[in-house]
Amino acid sequence: MIFFTKLFVRIMRMSNGLIFGMAAFLIVVSSWMAYWLEPETFERPFNGFWWVMTTLTTVGYGDFYPNTVAGKCLGIFLYVFGIGLISVTISKVVDALFVYQRKKEEGKLKFAGQNHFVIVDWSKHSELAIHEILKTDPKAEIVLIDTLEKTPIQHPRVHYIQGNPVKSEVLEFANLGAARAVFIFANDVTENQVVIRDASFIDGKTLLIATAIERKYNHVHTIVEIKDEENLPNFQHVKVDEFILGHDTIAQLAVRSAFFPGTSNLLSQLLKRGQGDELHELRKKPHWNTYRDACTELLQEGATLISDSTQQSINRRLDEVIPDGVSLFVICDQETYRRLVK
Repeated sequence: MIFFTKLFVRIMRMSNGLIFGMAAFLIVVSSWMAYWLEPETFERPFNGFWWVMTTLTTVGYGDFYPNTVAGKCLGIFLYVFGIGLISVTISKVVDALFVYQRKKEEGKLKFAGQNHFVIVDWSKHSELAIHEILKTDPKAEIVLIDTLEKTPIQHPRVHYIQGNPVKSEVLEFANLGAARAVFIFANDVTENQVVIRDASFIDGKTLLIATAIERKYNHVHTIVEIKDEENLPNFQHVKVDEFILGHDTIAQLAVRSAFFPGTSNLLSQLLKRGQGDELHELRKKPHWNTYRDACTELLQEGATLISDSTQQSINRRLDEVIPDGVSLFVICDQETYRRLVK
């Protein structure tokens, strides 16, 4: 008994690759020997493999079993050594799955996907953005970068990377070079869970992250949230595609709602999914030459063209030629949008 205990303790200390190799070697050799020792009993090599697997996994269907002394000795060897080896192999597989899950929750696994969205720093705005992306695109993959010990959100399409987004190795772990877009949200909480009140310090942190991203990944579409509009000129040397002034937007919307009741409801409906008409993006169709051509056809289909990717004054530019590659933004319901993109 002491011998077997020491043997299996030694096996447990072996590397996973060696244990898996020993298990595969045992299964292949034992399957071939079972058929070679009793070809009449097992009829074909696969039946030998079947008997070995049911024996090692202690299932024991009993549809095949050895009849000769040599075959029974092989069975005894599998009982004594094989079942223990397979048990160790299965435990190693289970341990590997637990280790993988733990590393994933702790953000220590490199993301290998492409065309994904990267969100820097966890906050309420980040959470809202993640839920909106998941609702907008049912296939979108999201990578969240933060310094938290574990992922703050559990979702199969949200991957967590732990680390400081200023460091290049953290950005590489997020596979930022293959990302569709990156969001940098203003975060007023430091790594030590200290709340920052000064907007300049918050925007300074955001600027540092944007600079680190721009240095190597300036081809990725970048959206940055800033706290103070006066700090906007400090971002001029960084290639940022779009800026978000969250608190200004909220204040302006509140004032407009007071002067023009219903404004906030209208904006909320346009931004939310599944609640009537929504804001959608379209590409220029080959037969559309001017904005008038696009407006006329879209109105007939039940959609309203309100803007392109540069300006909102479409109604004053109807006879202008639509540039190639421009994005057109329309308001319509989901059914109309699906019909337009066919």
